[in-house]
Amino acid sequence: MIIVKLQGGLGNQLFQYALGRTLSLRKKTGLKFDVSSLEKNVPEITKREYALSVFAIQENFATEKEIAKFQKYKRKPGRKWFLYNKLIADNKKYFQEQQFHFDKKVFDISNDCYLEGWWQTEKYFKDIEDTIRKEIVVKIPLSGKNSEMAENISSSNSVALHIRRGDYISNPQNIDYFGNLGPNYYKKAVEIIAEKFPNPHLFVFSDDHDWVKKNIVLPYLTTYVDHNDTDKNYEDLRLMSMCKHFVIANSSFSWWGAWLAQNPNKIVIGPKKWFNNVKKNVKTDDIMPEEWTRI
Repeated sequence: MIIVKLQGGLGNQLFQYALGRTLSLRKKTGLKFDVSSLEKNVPEITKREYALSVFAIQENFATEKEIAKFQKYKRKPGRKWFLYNKLIADNKKYFQEQQFHFDKKVFDISNDCYLEGWWQTEKYFKDIEDTIRKEIVVKIPLSGKNSEMAENISSSNSVALHIRRGDYISNPQNIDYFGNLGPNYYKKAVEIIAEKFPNPHLFVFSDDHDWVKKNIVLPYLTTYVDHNDTDKNYEDLRLMSMCKHFVIANSSFSWWGAWLAQNPNKIVIGPKKWFNNVKKNVKTDDIMPEEWTRI
């Protein structure tokens, strides 16, 4: 059995599911979710809820007992745990992500293992891409305003712009860590797309609609997608994925919106600098597929 710890928002949970699904197929064993961290309130960390139930995924939840049996294999920080880490801890039974970029060592885990990390690169699930695309599909039929918006997106030279603000701006630690992609970034990215595909129709997705409508104003037909509440962010993700081209934020949410899109000729533009302030040994080259454009 593979148990994967789910943490963070919808985009993060999709990455965690994708790796867990890959390993469960490779190891020919079951996959279960540990959602216990999503139920906790941690100071200075945005509280998240389990967000995958709307998708056609393989959904099973681990019990407290099943989770507990792996805890003794988790490595502990500090020199005083040297003997424990040497004799008891086992990264083939409790694998903790040690680096942001792709780590092929995760494929060497045992058939019975707990996974803890973020896993933000398609390299972890590229070999089962078709399976992931079939499963990360919203089960709820389109209706109402979302159905109308989907028709507009499909019938136009649609470009999705995602502007992530929210806790990137409200949390001082996040401001320093993630930075803030301003209007100039989106202007430059749209110009690159418009050179190849004239007269784009921009569909703007954001968690700060007031700011966006004042600051992201470009000389093209623009639709601000502002009718879905946060509890229906999966609808925004679905609409985003229907667009033909993309300007993403340094956000796993818009990453998935672009990745799930079926247009074989799509242009995806993302920020060259994914994090604003990180240690020099944090490599972010793997987060965006090679065919995507970085500016």
